[in-house]
Amino acid sequence: MSLPHSPIPPLGRRSALKAGLLAAGTAAFGSGLLRPATALAADDASVPSLAGKRIGITVIGTDHFWDIKAYQAQVDEVKRLGGEPIALDAGRNDKTQIAQIQTLIAQKPDAIIEQLGTLSVLDPWLKKIRDAGIPLFTVDTATPHSINNTTSDNFYIGEQLALRLVSDLRGKGNVVVFNGFYGVPVCAIRYDQLKAVLKYFPDVKIIEPELRDVIPNTVQDAYTQITAILNKFPDKGSIGAIWSAWDVPQVGATQALVAAGRTEVRTYGVDGSPDVVELVKDPKSPASAVAAQQPSLIGKLAVQNVARYLAGDHDLAPTTFVPAFIVTKENAAEAQKQLGQAPA
Repeated sequence: MSLPHSPIPPLGRRSALKAGLLAAGTAAFGSGLLRPATALAADDASVPSLAGKRIGITVIGTDHFWDIKAYQAQVDEVKRLGGEPIALDAGRNDKTQIAQIQTLIAQKPDAIIEQLGTLSVLDPWLKKIRDAGIPLFTVDTATPHSINNTTSDNFYIGEQLALRLVSDLRGKGNVVVFNGFYGVPVCAIRYDQLKAVLKYFPDVKIIEPELRDVIPNTVQDAYTQITAILNKFPDKGSIGAIWSAWDVPQVGATQALVAAGRTEVRTYGVDGSPDVVELVKDPKSPASAVAAQQPSLIGKLAVQNVARYLAGDHDLAPTTFVPAFIVTKENAAEAQKQLGQAPA
């Protein structure tokens, strides 16, 4: 069974942005290896200056590897382009982020970039940004109020991770699923793609009720919940895999499996944090695969889209997709090099 993801030739700046896609590389399913896409660099030379511009940046939190990398890349790129970042971290508190958005609106920056958060809570306030006449850009937040959302291709991520899981299970087995953040669009997309794939593999079944991952104390909570599940399903073969929409629950789940001596159960997640890639690389670890994103590139490209828009380029696509790839035990060492995570 082969699901090709054909490489796309290098695109010029305007055509790439109009297409809204930065090409992912070839992925081959069925050989047991999903080959990593070539990590792409931003087209720095063509980006207009942000000199004299103030750019607001609001993020729901920075306690996770992906979050801090994308956030810091935005701050750094605004500075590199000569602008002034007004960067605010809400510390995983919805009310705090809303208050910070209100503060940014009052300061009337030249543009605002919003990163992640619960869309149902945020959306009315994102509309207020646009109503105030401030250009709004987002990172991993799909909303009609954003001029452009820069994000990974989460449809590809969700599909390919699900296919890897099904392949590892040989099309049969019970799966534990963490589904605590369906209100976050990228998590919803990944979950929906999992369900779409499993529809065609009726012998792979999700154990009900689904688990709810939490923030903070994600690792400890996942460890506790998986330990309880293993006690409920003590026989080897009664659980085949554990899936989560990001990779911090994967850490706790993997630790619980090792502690219980249930390393036949495989874990799957999304983001590609260095500690998780290292777990996947370990041949003895039950961490089977993680979808690795490029958060620094995502944050950088979001700012570059802002710079182009403020310089008069109003022909941006609504979404800029940045490639991700599946890290497995077969390609983890290569992936570490591509992601800049290679051990010293």
